[in-house]
Amino acid sequence: MNAFFNVTVFTTFTITLLVIMDPPGTIPVFLGLVGRKSAETRRIAARQAVLVSFLLISAFAVIGEAVLQYLHIGIPALRGAGGLLLLIIALDLLTGSNKHEPEEVEDVNVALVPLGTPLLAGPGAIAAAIVEVRHAKESGAVVSGYLAIAAAIVVVHIALYLVLRYSSVIIRLIKESGIILLAKIAGLLLASIAVQQIALSIRDFIQQGP
Repeated sequence: MNAFFNVTVFTTFTITLLVIMDPPGTIPVFLGLVGRKSAETRRIAARQAVLVSFLLISAFAVIGEAVLQYLHIGIPALRGAGGLLLLIIALDLLTGSNKHEPEEVEDVNVALVPLGTPLLAGPGAIAAAIVEVRHAKESGAVVSGYLAIAAAIVVVHIALYLVLRYSSVIIRLIKESGIILLAKIAGLLLASIAVQQIALSIRDFIQQGP
């Protein structure tokens, strides 16, 4: 069995991605961004966000290390850029400065950014995928390791989609005022995540040295 599919790699990487991407933790942010939209818009946003995340993590798992090396970009820089992007979105949520944007543009933006990336497919998940592929190469069990990594990515994104898709059940309980409150909470959570990402990026740069 292990010759074709590495169960250990699958289990370890699935747990790692679930911890990093935190499906339940995405619900407040998701509802804060699209909770006031129609049910169909929420379904589309959930599908698009998960699809974007899946494509990005899959792409980085396949060619991520080569791309970063070619562009001379390290994981700390990737983490810092994601943190700054999240901080901008968080400030919009907290101040309500994005409320005058056209609805179509806003719907597309929140599905792709920040939901798809960097919230779901953030620096942590991308780095984990790159490191896991590197380990599979070094271990010698390339085929079984790659299949396990691919299966883990699929399983985690199915879980993410189900969580976001059925988070609308919460909307019926918290009503309009609750959604507005969640938007502010989501902004605060995003700002905290952003500051943490930027701090980790600075720490990594310092540890790397000149």
